[in-house]
Amino acid sequence: MQSGETPTWGDREDEAIGGDLTAVLAYITPAKGVVLAAVAPFGLRDRAAGTVSFTTSLGFGRKLERISSDPNVALAYHAREHGFASTPDYVLVQGEASFETEPRADVLEQVVGPASARFIGPPHRGRFWDRWLDAYYVDRLLVTVAVGRVLSFGDPQARGDAHVSGPPLAAAPAPQSAPRNGTGPRVNVARAAARAQRLPHVLLGYVGADGLPLIVPVQVEGAEPAGLRLRGPADLMPPGGRRAGLLSHRYEAQLIGLESRQHTGWLEVDGDGLATYAPHTESGFRAPANKTVLLLANGLMAKRGLARARRAQHDSPPHA
Repeated sequence: MQSGETPTWGDREDEAIGGDLTAVLAYITPAKGVVLAAVAPFGLRDRAAGTVSFTTSLGFGRKLERISSDPNVALAYHAREHGFASTPDYVLVQGEASFETEPRADVLEQVVGPASARFIGPPHRGRFWDRWLDAYYVDRLLVTVAVGRVLSFGDPQARGDAHVSGPPLAAAPAPQSAPRNGTGPRVNVARAAARAQRLPHVLLGYVGADGLPLIVPVQVEGAEPAGLRLRGPADLMPPGGRRAGLLSHRYEAQLIGLESRQHTGWLEVDGDGLATYAPHTESGFRAPANKTVLLLANGLMAKRGLARARRAQHDSPPHA
């Protein structure tokens, strides 16, 4: 998105942005598809500066590499459970993300720490926990999004007209070229549909005409050989075929009891909000509803992920 006047969002949007325990991030792949992932925003935002933020671990992710390649992202504030916001609004923030490549102790202690404690309680401390969770708590980055546009809907399923802060939403994007390996499903469709249907939040992501991702709440109505049958808000379901991401998820208070199912695939919109989604990849996890067990698992995953990231950095050729 081209730089311009910083959009100023209203109090209703700010309640959702400042109060949701989790949000869904959309980032763009090299093939101009979208990956969706749940992140922890902890209410971090600066209305005067026109920024919103979320945290991620150096050990989790390919997302930082993708954001470095294409900083256009979106965040959907869509779930009111276990947070502080009461408005039903669906709020979508689009903009450009940036982050420092190394964690900053002052930011973690003065900004992230107090914000996260409000939502998930104080961190576990002690000789064991400080060592076990070093990669999870200490090796974290703050990702900041310079907001270019905020869309909000009074309906949680994003039906009806949007209130727009920033430039008007671009027209529907043109269809994309089909993948070399075809558009059909590459994973078990019936299983993917069943898993998504039992989770309370299902969101679809694709690249808009202006190069910014869009995230749309959808319902899974069933499965057929061609893919999952989806229904979403007609105005936000672009006609034709394109690469798209799909995420279904749930969570409990203090981000325990997490469950997530993530897909990339091909979207074909039939019209009037109806679409067929052919999943090409799938991943997911289910975390225990016990905070101590969850932290043990998080510490292990963060250590493994951080080790992989450091190996990859060591093995990559130096930049010219």
